Amino acid sequence: MAGRDKAANQLIEQKTELQKDTSPATTAHGVPLIEKDAVMTVGPRGPILLQDVAFVEEIAHFDRERIPERVVHAKGAGAFGYFEVTHDITKYTAARVFEKIGKKTRVAVRFSTVGGESGSADTVRDPRGFAVKFYSDDGIWDLVGNNTPIFFIRDPILFPSFIHTQKRNPATHLKDPDMFWDFITLRPETTHQVMFLFSDRGIPDGYRHMNGYGSHTFKLVNAEGKPVYCKFHYKTAQKIKNLDVKKADEYAGIDPDYGIKDLYNAIAKGEYPSWNFSIQVMTLEQAEKCKFNPFDLTKIWPHGEYPLIPVGKMVLDRNPANYFAEVEQIAFSPAHMIPGIEPSPDKMLLGRLFSYGDTHRHRLGTNYLQFPVNCPFKVRNYQRDGPQCMNNQGGAPNYHPNSFAGPENCPRAKLLSPPIPVSGDAKRYDTGDEDNFSQPRVFYQKTLNEQERERLVSNIVGNLKNAADFIQDRAVKNFSQVDATFGQKIADGLKAQRRPHANL
Repeated sequence: MAGRDKAANQLIEQKTELQKDTSPATTAHGVPLIEKDAVMTVGPRGPILLQDVAFVEEIAHFDRERIPERVVHAKGAGAFGYFEVTHDITKYTAARVFEKIGKKTRVAVRFSTVGGESGSADTVRDPRGFAVKFYSDDGIWDLVGNNTPIFFIRDPILFPSFIHTQKRNPATHLKDPDMFWDFITLRPETTHQVMFLFSDRGIPDGYRHMNGYGSHTFKLVNAEGKPVYCKFHYKTAQKIKNLDVKKADEYAGIDPDYGIKDLYNAIAKGEYPSWNFSIQVMTLEQAEKCKFNPFDLTKIWPHGEYPLIPVGKMVLDRNPANYFAEVEQIAFSPAHMIPGIEPSPDKMLLGRLFSYGDTHRHRLGTNYLQFPVNCPFKVRNYQRDGPQCMNNQGGAPNYHPNSFAGPENCPRAKLLSPPIPVSGDAKRYDTGDEDNFSQPRVFYQKTLNEQERERLVSNIVGNLKNAADFIQDRAVKNFSQVDATFGQKIADGLKAQRRPHANL
């Protein structure tokens, strides 16, 4: 393609060679894949099956691709504080974090960018990680989310591919707009999150001025064992504040650690940032009748139908004493839930339950949970030995059942984990065409004002212009399905920017 250098055209030129090989996609051991873009579930909304070796292989390999940085969220800031209950929600959950008004629980928080390396800038256009570790009376609860209530994809087997598009071209070692926009336009379920990303909130002004979300659908269980589904929200008390493109670019050059520095300085000065914590609740009966899939991570729950219920507040009042020990070694996992909080059939959440622990064992070692920042209390289990073992539990038995006073099951935890009915055919259900545009349409037409819509168009055009023409055309087609005027404005903007070169 004329007008672009060799690095930009790497994938275009490689395509000629790849077209000569018509063999199918395979596993790492060479077995042809039945369906590359879907995990195996019990029914279209059911849980993932452990026998899905293709998915386990995909995630296990992905978790080991970078050493020693985190595969994603490599650049981040951390702080410590407390969560305090201000409203009673015990009718929804028996989790001890929420057991009474005034209850305080220590927390650790790590904010981060997603795609960049450890030395990348804090002010890039990127989702922000928003991970909270609750040191509860019942053990660790990790609520590992983002500053967005949604995500790009709804099937976890696509996650490695999506993140690869955020990283560097394997041939040129450069960020490649063709990679990003090619994937985005081929999976239009990404439209909702892409529009959020390229809106004003795509570049928060530091970490204090952004909201946080658990993003996934979770399940709460009360003391009677009755469950409801829920979503978790953190609303910044500092109010939303974002950076415009020009200012963000300026900081990226002169102050790439802007977000880390801003958070540290605020806490050091005693200006402790805080967030109001709330939940949305949906009964199991409502979920059955919901007009959209309530377990789809590319969807929000409309607040008009499922209003926010206030719960408490989170305050950060301590900076890390040592960044490596307390931030680099802190390890979050969505699988770390306490009695009264459980996963839902959200496929992305279920996929993450395996992935995080696996990557921590690779990055930090078998006994990463014994690091003080990850587990500052006594654990009783039957796991022993391994590298970096700091608490091998003395002479206690390392097998179960036993006759020597080893730990037994918790009746309370059993009560708060009711059985899950499942049914359906075990199959890989590709959900790529499931209602990808109705909620983005609401976001564009009703959530954004006219000035925000204009900036959204400008931001998309400014990035999309660097992609190949045929990918631009596919993006315009997708955005036009959100709103015809929206698509036309992007098309007009690209036409004004487009350099003369041939289409594929």
